[in-house]
Amino acid sequence: SLQQPKTVLEALQQRLEKYKSAAAQAKASGDDRKGRMHERIAKQYQDAIKAHKAGRKVNFSELPVPPGFPPLPGVAATDGDGTIAAVLESASKLANMEENDEEEENEPLTQAPVAKKPTQLPGKPTQVVKPITVPSAVAEEESSPEPVKQTSSPSTLDKAESMDHLPLAAREQLEFLESRKKQYMKAAVKAKKENNLEQAKMYLRTAKSFDQKIEQAKCGKPVDISKLPSPPTDDEGDFIFIHHEDVRLSQKADEVYAQLIKLLKDQHERCLQYSKQFMHLGNVAETTRFEKLAQGCKKDIDILQLARAQGMDPPSHHFEERTFKMIRIFSELNSTEMHLLIVRGINLPAPPGVSPGDLDAFVKFEFQYPSAEQPQKSKTPVINNNNSPEYNQLFKLNINRNHRGFRRAIRSKGIKFEVFHKGSFFRSDKQVGTAHLKLEKLESECEVREIIEIFDGRKPTGGKLEVKVRLREPLSGQDLQTVTENWLVLE
Repeated sequence: SLQQPKTVLEALQQRLEKYKSAAAQAKASGDDRKGRMHERIAKQYQDAIKAHKAGRKVNFSELPVPPGFPPLPGVAATDGDGTIAAVLESASKLANMEENDEEEENEPLTQAPVAKKPTQLPGKPTQVVKPITVPSAVAEEESSPEPVKQTSSPSTLDKAESMDHLPLAAREQLEFLESRKKQYMKAAVKAKKENNLEQAKMYLRTAKSFDQKIEQAKCGKPVDISKLPSPPTDDEGDFIFIHHEDVRLSQKADEVYAQLIKLLKDQHERCLQYSKQFMHLGNVAETTRFEKLAQGCKKDIDILQLARAQGMDPPSHHFEERTFKMIRIFSELNSTEMHLLIVRGINLPAPPGVSPGDLDAFVKFEFQYPSAEQPQKSKTPVINNNNSPEYNQLFKLNINRNHRGFRRAIRSKGIKFEVFHKGSFFRSDKQVGTAHLKLEKLESECEVREIIEIFDGRKPTGGKLEVKVRLREPLSGQDLQTVTENWLVLE
C-alpha cells in the first residue's frame, strides 16, 4: 500500500516514480503514445521538484495526480473552475503548449485516409496481377461479407426555428455534428477533472475541429461524415487499482464470466464495425444508433469485470433474437479494387497419356479491363500430382467503378480462365480446358460465388473450377440480406 507522504517533496517524488514506472510499463506493452504522455508528465514533476528545492513558487494545481494518490501535504486541494467554459478555457491554454507535439498526439483521433481517386492504369499491353495465397480457413471466413443494417428513415429532429429553412438531411447532419462536438467537450472536461491534462488538451482540439463543419451544415452545405473522428473512447484509465483480498470465484462462475465478457466484446466490435460502415455510407441515424449500442455493450463489460473482481456471482442475463434487414458490404476492400479468389479445381481433366493422379495443374485468368488490348491477367502456382487442387489464391484487380469500359466488362465480358498441365524441360504447357465466369450479378450483389464448368472447345470435360469475385459494394442498388442474431442482455 502507498505510504502517506510527510512532506511535499516526498509526495512529489512518489508521484514522479509512479509516472516513470507507468511510462516504462506502457512502452513495454507496445503503447508508445501513452508511454510518451507519462514521460512528459514525469518531466513536469522533475521540473517541479527542482523548483521546489530551489525555493521557487510551484503551481501544484497544474500537476496531474495519479488515481488513488493523496493530496499534497499542506496544499489545499482545488476543484478548479466549476463551469464547462472555464475548464475548457484552461484546457485551451494547454492546447497552445508543446505545439511541436500536436501532430503526434492527434494520431489516435484521425481517421484512416480515404482511398484516392483511381489513377489511370499504365498503357502497357498486360497488367500482371500479383497473387496472394489465402489459407483455406481464411478463404472460407472471408467469403461472408460484413453485413450492415438496412438504412432506416431519418429520425425526427427537434426543429429549431432558426434551422427550419434547412433541408431535413442538413438539419440531421447539423444535430449529429453538434452532438459529436459536445461528446468531445465533455470528454475534455472529464479528463481535466481527473487531472489528465494531456488528454483534455487532445479532446479539446478535436472538439474545435468540428466548428468549420458545423458552419458548413448551418449554410445547408453537405458534410462528408465519413472523414469525422469517431466518438471519444473511455480508455481503460492510465492506472487501474482493484483491491480484493482472497476473493476467489468458483471455477464455474469464472467460466460464465469469461463467456459473457467474450460475447459482449464480440457484440461491441460488431456495433463499432456497423457504425463505421454507416458513417462511410453517410447515414447519420444508423451511425448514431450503433454507436449507442456499442456504448451499452462497453458499460455491460465494465459491470461484469467489476463484479468478477469483487467475487460476486455472475448477474442474470438472457438472449434476445434480433432480426435486421442488412446491406452486405466488404468493408476491407476499397472502391478502386476488385478481388478474384481462385479457390480450387474439382476433377480437372488430364491431357492424353497423363493419369488424373499425375496432373500438374495451374490456372490462368484474363479480365478485359481497362480494354481487350490491355487486360489484367495472372496465374496460380502449379500444384503437382492432384486433379482436385486447392489453390486459395487471391488476386487484386484495379478498377474504376464509373468507367464505361469497366461496366462493359462486367455486363458482357466476365473473366476467362484456362487450365493447364505443366510441361517439362522438353514439353510445353498443355491446355486442358477453358471456363468463363459471368459477372452481371455484381450490379446488385457484392459477391459472385460460382463452381463453373470446364470445357474442351464446346464439349464439357466433367471438370469444374470454384471461384469468387468481390466488390466493396454492388455497382447499383443494395445487396440486401435478412440476418437474425442472438444478442446477450444483462438483467
